[in-house]
Amino acid sequence: MRAAPSIAGKLRQVYKEVFNEEAELLVRSPGRVNIIGEHTDYNDGFVLPAAIDKAIYVAVGKRKDEMVSLYSLGFKEKFEISINELRPTGSWSTYILGVVNELKKRNLPVAGFNLVLDGDVPIGAGLSSSAAVECATVFALNEIFHLSLERMEMVRIAQKAEHNFSGVLCGIMDMFASMMGKKDHVIKLDCLHLDYEYKPFVLDGYKILLLNTNVEHSLASSAYNKRRQECEQGVSWIREHHPEVKSLRFANLEMLNNYVRHKDLVVYHRCRYVVEEMERLLNACTHLDKGDIVSLGKRMFETHEGLSKLYEVSCPEADFLVNAVKNNSAVIGARMMGGGFGGCTINIVKEEAIDELVERLGREYEKSMGLKLTAYVSGIEEGTRIEQV
Repeated sequence: MRAAPSIAGKLRQVYKEVFNEEAELLVRSPGRVNIIGEHTDYNDGFVLPAAIDKAIYVAVGKRKDEMVSLYSLGFKEKFEISINELRPTGSWSTYILGVVNELKKRNLPVAGFNLVLDGDVPIGAGLSSSAAVECATVFALNEIFHLSLERMEMVRIAQKAEHNFSGVLCGIMDMFASMMGKKDHVIKLDCLHLDYEYKPFVLDGYKILLLNTNVEHSLASSAYNKRRQECEQGVSWIREHHPEVKSLRFANLEMLNNYVRHKDLVVYHRCRYVVEEMERLLNACTHLDKGDIVSLGKRMFETHEGLSKLYEVSCPEADFLVNAVKNNSAVIGARMMGGGFGGCTINIVKEEAIDELVERLGREYEKSMGLKLTAYVSGIEEGTRIEQV
């Protein structure tokens, strides 16, 4: 698999211009979609993600000193810091520096390096551009410094970087999908035990259509972490009666009705969504095993309803886009995707209907929401890899 010359070729060229030498290595790490199973990952549940054909690319090379020198093509910005003075920056460089910090904490032999960053994963669209940056970085540094890390350890390092430098208590799904993706397959991932299996995802006559609300969200916002705390609160109330329930993975609706509902209705709604979503995902996998994409699509619509009404992480713009395709015979499933409060909706649409749908929705969306609609037709691709130009 080869990157588009406009990204990979330009990356090597810019690296040479900025650092006056050739890059040692180019790594591609994809964004991800999640077919179903949203906000279940940090509740020890299952998720069903896939790596997509939009990716982050990094060109890297070792230095002879202890400086970390970074350049972003997207932001046209350079950042330098000593590897002994790492700190969060609140900008794009945080994701890279967070990874370096985790490697250092493990006493791994990392030293100064140069890195140029670019990609075509839309930022703020819910496609996990930050996880792709972290996975690309840890993969590249593992190669050039010969750290001998296994892929699963790199996934955990990328997740810890997000926790400790970006302040987002994300689950492991985004990094796992980016690192471990397989072309034309989704991954049924057990977020508790990290067992996984690839399931063929063949959309005969259909495509994945991502519709970007162009409402930017920040997962570092208090709302995301608050949802996690609300889920943990529900579990703690259940554990007073069922100590064996360590997470919502082991809860059921009867427990929620008995021990959570009368204490706090908001916490109950959050937990109910998660418990129902875990069941939906298992049903979705059964549909996939039978090749029943239509039933899978129905589960996607149900997921959006739960995310919007019970978990309350949707937004008017995403609700508008899902409602606009609900009764369209060319669309078999749609929902908001990602952490929430903006980003993309994921739609499974008949291939021949995409152009007309995007054109019509674009007009309706701008008229109703005052925003432009951006559309991406996405394929399912391989996970993090060394890229040849």
